[in-house]
Amino acid sequence: MGQALGDVLGLAAGVAVSPLPIVAIILVLATPQGRLNGLLFTLGWVAGLSALGGIMLAIGGAGGSSAHHQPATWVGGLKLVLGVLLFLFGGRQWRRRPKDTTQAELPKWMAAIDRFTPIKVLGLGLALSTANLKNAPLTLAAAASISSSGLATGQQIASLAVFVIIGSLGILTPLAVFLFLGDQAKSVLGGWKDWAAQHNVAVMAALFFVLGLKLLGDGIGILTS
Repeated sequence: MGQALGDVLGLAAGVAVSPLPIVAIILVLATPQGRLNGLLFTLGWVAGLSALGGIMLAIGGAGGSSAHHQPATWVGGLKLVLGVLLFLFGGRQWRRRPKDTTQAELPKWMAAIDRFTPIKVLGLGLALSTANLKNAPLTLAAAASISSSGLATGQQIASLAVFVIIGSLGILTPLAVFLFLGDQAKSVLGGWKDWAAQHNVAVMAALFFVLGLKLLGDGIGILTS
């Protein structure tokens, strides 16, 4: 189980560093029902990662590892494809980066967050965890690694739970600041929001490149072993 966790912790950290979702939850926390909406957003995020990873585990099943408890060939092929996709997404993000970070623009839908119903906030958390061009491939790759570990079902589920917890730290941290820092939370979260908004594209591009190369290396290693 330790080896399986070692394989996915880096991917989980990549999911945790998600500037736009961090901006989104900070805006959600600033709504009139900030406490409720923040918890619902977090619930949607955790549910999305868990569901996506669970589906991959169910698809992989016992077929994720070979008879020698090595990753199956399809796991290597999947990681190779996901690595190429991340690398291509990184190139696109890098070309889109603003020359002046102070002119960085947030998606227009973020301006309407204060008018979202609780159900929409829950759906937003779900969408940002599962439909994200970075998070979805990383979650699938992590679940494929867990599936290929040869662990018993209970240990696979526990490994996925650890991945989800680590991958949710970027969302859980602003929520904790809001819940426990009181009056100081507004200024702290405001500073985080501004930084994440300004550097979102550059951070995402760097993560796409680094994690894409990791998955490429993992995939090639599995296919050539």
